[in-house]
Amino acid sequence: MSQQRKDHPLAHPTDTSDATFEADVLNSDTPVLVDFWAPWCGPCRMVAPVVEELSNDYDGRVKFVKLNTDENPTVSGKYGIRSIPTLLIFKGGQQVGQVVGFRPKSDLAKHLESALATA
Repeated sequence: MSQQRKDHPLAHPTDTSDATFEADVLNSDTPVLVDFWAPWCGPCRMVAPVVEELSNDYDGRVKFVKLNTDENPTVSGKYGIRSIPTLLIFKGGQQVGQVVGFRPKSDLAKHLESALATA
């Protein structure tokens, strides 16, 4: 880790909800990766540490949030979330990427880089 991060050594995904999704994601000035998950989902528990690592790698460039699909059915329904984990990437309030299921960190990073490169 570089020394410049000592004020906040680790970035972590924050929680979002049906009530805060627009402010947290759609109105964000930076790109956002949304992790749609549920506590009972085994693959969600597998992807969580990978998302945390990416949140550190992309700190300051991408915002990472988590949305519990059981507690927030409105947003989950709006984006057609049928399988979890699902990761959606938003830029400028628009969905620019999607990953369904567990993927290795390198694969998720490629999806992020591709989404960041879009206009």
